Amino acid sequence: MRAERRGVALLAALVSVLACAPADQPPPSQVPSAATSTPASAPAPTATSPGPSDAGPGAPGIGDADFPHDGNGGYDVTHYDIAVDYTPKTKRLEGVTTITAAATQALSSFNLDLSGLDVREVTVDGAAATFTRQGSELTVRPPRPLADGGGFTVRVSYAGVPKPIQDPDNLGSYGFIPTGDGAFVTAEPNGAKTWFPANDHPADKATFDFAITVPAGLTALANGELAGRPATSGGKTTWRWRERRPMVTYLATATLGEFELRQGRSAGGIPVLAAVDPAFESSLEGVYKTSAEVTDYWATVFGPYPFDSTGGVVDDFAAGYALENQTKPMYGGFDPDDGITAHELAHQWFGDSLSIRRWKDLWLNEGFATYAEWLWAEHKGKETAEAAFERQHRRPAGDSIWKYPPGRARPDDLFNQSVYTRGAMTLHALREEIGDRTFFDLLRTWTAEHRYGHVTTDQFVQLAERLSGKSLDSLFDAWLFQPRRPA
Repeated sequence: MRAERRGVALLAALVSVLACAPADQPPPSQVPSAATSTPASAPAPTATSPGPSDAGPGAPGIGDADFPHDGNGGYDVTHYDIAVDYTPKTKRLEGVTTITAAATQALSSFNLDLSGLDVREVTVDGAAATFTRQGSELTVRPPRPLADGGGFTVRVSYAGVPKPIQDPDNLGSYGFIPTGDGAFVTAEPNGAKTWFPANDHPADKATFDFAITVPAGLTALANGELAGRPATSGGKTTWRWRERRPMVTYLATATLGEFELRQGRSAGGIPVLAAVDPAFESSLEGVYKTSAEVTDYWATVFGPYPFDSTGGVVDDFAAGYALENQTKPMYGGFDPDDGITAHELAHQWFGDSLSIRRWKDLWLNEGFATYAEWLWAEHKGKETAEAAFERQHRRPAGDSIWKYPPGRARPDDLFNQSVYTRGAMTLHALREEIGDRTFFDLLRTWTAEHRYGHVTTDQFVQLAERLSGKSLDSLFDAWLFQPRRPA
């Protein structure tokens, strides 16, 4: 009886979600299921092939010295078309990912990031390509060299049992994580490669289409909005989602399992979708209402909401963290309070719309989202940002937070408390220095000028100085780069 009631509620929710799709959304793409996949989009036009002497291999890394093997050089991805078929009982995934990209140099070969999983076939512009594997590097050699500036499409067919990354120095377990009824998919910093081939580094953003096939009765959630009604055949259902705004790979999700759904629109008119595992059924209304309220409020503080929908997902997996997956923050095994929700939804501006080029600038994501928690508490009359700042500043001079300058996040300790808390303190110190009017104008200008793009610490300092008319080098140096407590 309960399963039947869930089915009726789910169908009603889906119809409403589709009705909430933005009016300017393009038609749904015909994303194939993984089992019978053919490329959904036509290959990008290829420029005249260079001579063999002009082409060389693309670099196996994108150029981030702290993560030298992440990402790849020689091309820029514009779109991922991901079709996966996942069976929770066997934990087996079958996938076909089609990548549309443009070469940034003449290429005799190029790399993709893919961890584990067996590659069955690779084609480039529809022609069979040769490939080799070494660790997480998939090296592809197209039948003809690719010209500098030329567009190309690479299609990779693969299968296997995904293995999440175990990294005690950072988030612990992340990537494609099997659960009792499905999978919990949170990939920061470099776990996208555990379930699809990618240029897996935040420096390369792209749009996404997803087709996720699961046993009938399960729900599959991905970024963006539903692109057509879920289709059931042969005991399986394929869910299609589209994120038409640029997104970094670590924010892509394919979280699936049993979920209760609640949808509608915020008071400001933004479509909202909340989903919770049945173990958290009592949290559904709170996740929905708080996500709607927080998103609307941040739009008045940070500028217009950058995406087409908002919400949150609570899964019954004790991840021990939440992640700001674009349009659908994930909460791993707990009912989020409004402070955590405020943090993750602030990331939709700081981290998702505005993305870092290098991991060393991570405070631009986490410091801003932590300061947003303080602003939310101030807005709700719980504690002022000044009180939060003073409470943190009372930490003893020997406290570890002062020994870790947050302006240079360390690869073996990316998510150190300093990156969050001292990063937030930097923003409050700046607010005190330049005044509220200039500070909040700075935040809105920052999000507007770099919407859907990439940012660096230097760019933020320059903008702060331009808008305030002050030299701020000493302030930022003391708070971001010195291993001691600022006065």
